[in-house]
Amino acid sequence: MARRISAYLHHVTVALLVLQLALSPMMAIASDADPEQDFCVADLASTTLVNGLVCKSAAAVTANDFLFHGLATSGNTNNAAGSAVTQAFAAQFPGLNSLGISMARLDFAQGGLVPPHTHPRATEILFVLEGSLLVGFVSTDNKLFAVTVNAGDVFVFPRGLLHFELNVGKGKATAIAALNSQNPGVQAQAAALFGSGISDVVLEKAFGLSEKAVEHIKTKFAA
Repeated sequence: MARRISAYLHHVTVALLVLQLALSPMMAIASDADPEQDFCVADLASTTLVNGLVCKSAAAVTANDFLFHGLATSGNTNNAAGSAVTQAFAAQFPGLNSLGISMARLDFAQGGLVPPHTHPRATEILFVLEGSLLVGFVSTDNKLFAVTVNAGDVFVFPRGLLHFELNVGKGKATAIAALNSQNPGVQAQAAALFGSGISDVVLEKAFGLSEKAVEHIKTKFAA
């Protein structure tokens, strides 16, 4: 009997190991590496280049390194887009470094827009505090998923996909975003295409535009 039980436990152990190995590629998918110490408050004065931000000495860390006041005040929406994004990423909030999370505040004037953009290293979840927003993202097979969200609603943008937010309410709007990376990255598509110096010929062929039209659009994104 003892021999049977031992053999049974051996088979169960082997099965569990196989299952763990099978799942390990899935489990390894993450936006940021797991921290290897309690915290790694960013040393923003360091010029050392690493995959992330250098930790400052633990002896120099204080409680204030884990406190950020920047989201308390609305951003300036007096611009062409009519929106403002206030980031609480590791570069602004050093206590987030290595923790794999960040936040942002989005403020909109009436009709304000956060133009189509991507976060290459993070999924974003958006919580609407005030107003009504038309939000949406485009999948890799070019399918649009868009809906109007109101105060109290939550919407999620999958990692790396093109997305946008437009104020469709009758007044201002405010939202808070949370992202699963301390440095999610932001790439605005229009600015990346027409403000980076890509050849006019590439843009003309890609969008079926005339040379004159491309030059006109590029003036909107000149440095």
